[in-house]
Amino acid sequence: MAKEYSGSPKHHQLESKRKRLTWILSVSGLCVLFYVLGAWQNTSSAPSNRSEVYTRVGCDVGSSEARDTHPALLSSSSSASLDFEAHHQVEINKTGGSQKLPPCQMSYSEYTPCQDPVRARKFDRNMLKYRERHCPTKEELLFCLIPPPPKYKNPFKWPQSRDYAWFDNIPHRELSIEKAIQNWIQVEGDRFRFPGGGTMFPRGADAYIDDINKLIPLTSGTIRTAIDTGCGVASWGAYLLKRNILTMSFAPRDTHEAQVQFALERGVPAMIGIMASQRIPYPARAFDMAHCSRCLIPWHKYDGMYLIEVDRVLRPGGYWILSGPPIRWKKYWRGWERTKEDLKQEQDAIEDVAKHLCWKKVIEKDDLSIWQKPINHIDCVKSRKLYQTPHICKSDNADAAWYKNMETCITPLPEVSSSEEVAGEALEKWPERAYAIPPRISSGSIPGITSENFREDNELWKDRVTHYKRIISPLVQGRYRNVMDMNAYLGGFAAALLKYPVWVMNVVPANSNHDTLGAIYERGFIGTYHDWCEAFSTYPRTYDLIHASNVFSIYQDRCDITHILLEMDRILRPEGTVIFRDTVEVLVKVQSITDGMRWKSQIMDHEDGPFNPEKVLVAVKSYWTGEAPQKQH
Repeated sequence: MAKEYSGSPKHHQLESKRKRLTWILSVSGLCVLFYVLGAWQNTSSAPSNRSEVYTRVGCDVGSSEARDTHPALLSSSSSASLDFEAHHQVEINKTGGSQKLPPCQMSYSEYTPCQDPVRARKFDRNMLKYRERHCPTKEELLFCLIPPPPKYKNPFKWPQSRDYAWFDNIPHRELSIEKAIQNWIQVEGDRFRFPGGGTMFPRGADAYIDDINKLIPLTSGTIRTAIDTGCGVASWGAYLLKRNILTMSFAPRDTHEAQVQFALERGVPAMIGIMASQRIPYPARAFDMAHCSRCLIPWHKYDGMYLIEVDRVLRPGGYWILSGPPIRWKKYWRGWERTKEDLKQEQDAIEDVAKHLCWKKVIEKDDLSIWQKPINHIDCVKSRKLYQTPHICKSDNADAAWYKNMETCITPLPEVSSSEEVAGEALEKWPERAYAIPPRISSGSIPGITSENFREDNELWKDRVTHYKRIISPLVQGRYRNVMDMNAYLGGFAAALLKYPVWVMNVVPANSNHDTLGAIYERGFIGTYHDWCEAFSTYPRTYDLIHASNVFSIYQDRCDITHILLEMDRILRPEGTVIFRDTVEVLVKVQSITDGMRWKSQIMDHEDGPFNPEKVLVAVKSYWTGEAPQKQH
């Protein structure tokens, strides 16, 4: 039997469409109504002035002891308190949690975990191996906050900091006494003054650099990156800055108390380091110039291994400058308390090593001697028939420099087609070099990174630094000087900061998928390899701003992130700032730990808006100091 219909099919279709249209219009009307009500409510409750904005976002970062605090000012467009608990259930790091971490004893105020003089005594003194990095075991790690000295104050702003530092921040008079006649450092009331002197430049670093400039071109833009081995208080690097030359100064932690600490307090790039048995932590072909002024490195010993290491890190055509023993021994041999024969023999040995490396002696004048590395190895390869040693290294990663022993073979330069061609390509002069595509990228020698990646990264960090400028006032005010990028990638963050009075230590994690540090140096910036499961080679309180982009996503499965955060606290100055970029899950975990470290922090949306899964956490370390030891009656 046929099924009966109650009405016309056409009638039912029209009725259905009418109902659907009515429903859509009703929902749309409600949406518009609620949007208008929401907008009116936000407008009516908007803060009326700047101070109200700061109060709402909770940026009173200084403690009650703070003087002249500089909170990281958050933009009024940021959410006052982003609550992710309902949507993101994160297992908090149990070791740190939100527990309050205690201060360490005052005896740890200048603690350098991997260059601890007490631990160093246990290691081999041969070739000064005991002064290399020897990090604490997991059981030896401190679980407390390194205390600043009792009267610690914010360092002088750059450029005044080049010449002055507060005595109470680094209370050591040893250098001012030991090096008094050499004008390294002087105590004037409550501060140190750095006259710019040095053992081999009694007229001051400026005059000494002018002498060098008469011999090789320092101001043409060809020389941008330099390395100063055994740097003292880094006056050479400090005075090169006004000539647009950026110097990596390093010195061991030794009897000259706190050399590197003084350098960083001045706002000059520096690291604790030594030439002993391991490669220095920089890639091959990194520096345009290397310098040693009475740095006490035995260049002629161990088959010339230390000069071979300088050759590894020097760019093709780079210069090596030596002053002090044995140079000009005929004049100084009595003051150096050595015999003429001994000094002549040492200089002859250095000259011989340099010749075997195919270096050319540019000039020796007065107290200075300068050599130049060849621009390629065409003639050097041919000369191996004449010079049996050192041979040219085979199948070695020339950039590998993290806990890798030095070798007594010449690091080969990239191949060229003619003797006039610069190995690895010539670099643009500074400042064009900063944004020119690095040869390591244009040649395809970093797998997976193209010229297009490089250009995109530059644009990305220009936008991000513009955003940072809006939310962090000290960046604009010039309160920062020493900046660290914990995961530098291609150096885009450092490039975007060029207009600010800062320098950036670009760190490429030693376990990174892409070894980009060589490209960063080709841009005219400096940096180092590092494994963040260990302490950095610096003193406490030496950085004003730390940038940590996706660092914890890399390390959260390798080591306890609480210890990474404690290390960041150690090297961050009081009232210094950290910018974290990561997923919400990671940042909530990080914030739970920093809450117990006397840091004030705020999670904010990505600069592209709330729908980006990456968020930004801005944290400021509170001002507090350790207590002075009480005198016993």
